[in-house]
Amino acid sequence: MANRGERGMPGNPSRDDILAYIREHGGRVSVSDIARHFSIKGKDRSALRVLLREAQAEGKLAPGGRRKFTAPGTVPAVTVLEITGTDADGELMARPVQWPAEQPVPPIYVAPLRGQPHALATGERILARLAPDEDGGYDATVMRRLGAPPAEIIGVFAREKGRGIIRPTDRRAKYDYGVEARHDKGAEPGDLVRARVLAERRGELRMAVVVERVGHVDSPGAIGLIAIHSNDIPVAFPDAALDEAAAVRPPGIEGREDLREVPLVTIDDEDARDFDDAVYAVLDDASDNKDGYRLIVAIADVAWYVRERGALDRAARQRGNSVYLPDRVVPMLPEALSNDLCSLRPREDRAVLACHMRIDARGELLEWRFSRALMKSAARLTYRIVQRARDGDASALPDGFDPQIVGNLYAAYAALDAARRRRGTLELDLAEHKVTIENGKVTAIGERVRLDSHRLIEEFMITANVAAAEALEAKRAPCMYRVHPPPDGAKLEALRGFLETFGLSLPRGQVTRAAQFADILARAGEGASGDVIHESILRSQSQALYSPRNLGHFGLALRRYAHFTSPIRRYADLMVHRSLIGAWQLGPGGTGRDAGDGFDEAGEHISATERKAQSAEREAMDRYLALYLSERTGARMKGRITGVTRFGLFVRLKGLGADGLVPMGLLGRERFRHDERRHCLEGQSSGIVFSMGDEVEVEIREADAVTGGLVLAITRHHPLERPGLRTARRAPPPRRKPKKRGKRG
Repeated sequence: MANRGERGMPGNPSRDDILAYIREHGGRVSVSDIARHFSIKGKDRSALRVLLREAQAEGKLAPGGRRKFTAPGTVPAVTVLEITGTDADGELMARPVQWPAEQPVPPIYVAPLRGQPHALATGERILARLAPDEDGGYDATVMRRLGAPPAEIIGVFAREKGRGIIRPTDRRAKYDYGVEARHDKGAEPGDLVRARVLAERRGELRMAVVVERVGHVDSPGAIGLIAIHSNDIPVAFPDAALDEAAAVRPPGIEGREDLREVPLVTIDDEDARDFDDAVYAVLDDASDNKDGYRLIVAIADVAWYVRERGALDRAARQRGNSVYLPDRVVPMLPEALSNDLCSLRPREDRAVLACHMRIDARGELLEWRFSRALMKSAARLTYRIVQRARDGDASALPDGFDPQIVGNLYAAYAALDAARRRRGTLELDLAEHKVTIENGKVTAIGERVRLDSHRLIEEFMITANVAAAEALEAKRAPCMYRVHPPPDGAKLEALRGFLETFGLSLPRGQVTRAAQFADILARAGEGASGDVIHESILRSQSQALYSPRNLGHFGLALRRYAHFTSPIRRYADLMVHRSLIGAWQLGPGGTGRDAGDGFDEAGEHISATERKAQSAEREAMDRYLALYLSERTGARMKGRITGVTRFGLFVRLKGLGADGLVPMGLLGRERFRHDERRHCLEGQSSGIVFSMGDEVEVEIREADAVTGGLVLAITRHHPLERPGLRTARRAPPPRRKPKKRGKRG
């Protein structure tokens, strides 16, 4: 090959030849491309690789991914760009998202979009194909829109080489942000900050402005604050809403049914702060309903206090729902309502919207009516107290409380439960965990015990929700349904393939019903395989949402269903209350038929706020679990594989509910093939198979409370027995027969 600084000829290129060739081709070039162009063969290829490595070390070449190279100052032919605005002639400009700080950015002109409803905006990111132009710039053609970067971030402030840095708390974020001293708002290293992202950059860093110092990352309650800010959940109520809440007054008995002598009771968790639903049951004395029951479900009359288009209503609608984190609650309504006037405290008059129902001995709903009423709770009971009373320990009940009240509730529940079983509902009783927090630290993690008393309240609430939907349909009034569509075809097909590995089948060619899943769960039984099948069926389900169109509820096997039972924490329920009040002329605070015009938009909004709340609750739990495990790095724990991806395995730790990642790099040096249908990774040389549901022992390698990230390494592996997978496991390679040697002549 030629001297490294000289011009060479084909077959004998210099470094200058190579750089020129790469520039001419506008981006990434492989060793094979260069060798083919210059006709380099045989041993000269080794010399070419040495030359390329030296050029890269000297900064003359840059890595282009997948064993390719690019010359500094060139842009790959396909890359991610960020729209920066327009030039003086109005042409749309962009810059690479990743670009060396010391290199000037070449001009990149983006071709106009065709057939798109919205133009590209400044800050939006695109995947584009680039072609060099005659002036040293590039023309970009949009391949795919990737969306805009976040307008705001929350992260931990740090200093590196004298400059401010924000490391986002979102584990999905791939970049840090820079902060100039004049924009850091006095933040100190370790502070949690909320920052506004700027369009400008300093080298590779996108810049940001600190708008709020949230507190130190180690301070009590910091994790809850991260979850709240990361999901853009409003915390403070506007002054107008607080003033309105302070001014409301409870109603009297006029125009209301008097239920104060009816022994309605509230049943909640021990640590519940508000009690917005009360229940009552008694044997029906009607001659045409032998062994049937009369039920009352009384719900706090939030519509009396929160009137449409008022300041309270606007704040509640913006929130959409309350958010429940391990260390706090972000309520939908101010505490003056949620913890006082709308909380059904014992021996205090409270305004309610009551659902009166009759069910037969089979648990079928015969009739219903709704009334505005005044009630006085006979007792504040808990799930454990009610369960103890049901199990024969009447001493658990308050002094003077009639045990027959609890007996009637359970008798009515038995009938409702029988009706539910006949419908064939989808029951996915997956373990839930409770985190106990003291001074911002996790002191205990325990599994929530699910009792029959929990199911009792659920069945009473479900029945009232059905009655509310039927009552609105009877008047052709607007209804905000709670809908749960059936699983889509792709998810069902993936589930079928997975169930086959357990010798189970999901029928094809017929309408899918919840009862089919219930049958599969019954056949799977309890234990390890039952747990993983529960998990896989849950993941196959569509997401429930709110809609003014009745799509039915697949999981509950109900033709119509609406949320009615918790208007202090769900705006959908408040909308249903108002519609019932208006349709059945139950007094002030109702809405008319024309209110349905805004139900489409409202359904989309409150479905979105529900997803935000779920995200915040999940993230906060992940971070508290990571905080708990951060003091146990190196410890070994038992777990189960709950997810299989191309980049590794997800493992749920036994007894904790914490999910951690086992990266592919910690599975060993061999290559693994991802089998999406069987939900497994298969070693290409060893044949070892890691499958969803396998029991493992893992070592905790990393636990980051700021991001909630948990990195694990498998130390022991116990494959779960799968009758349908026996033939699918890879057999060891056959032993080769030794070659016969010829005889010496």
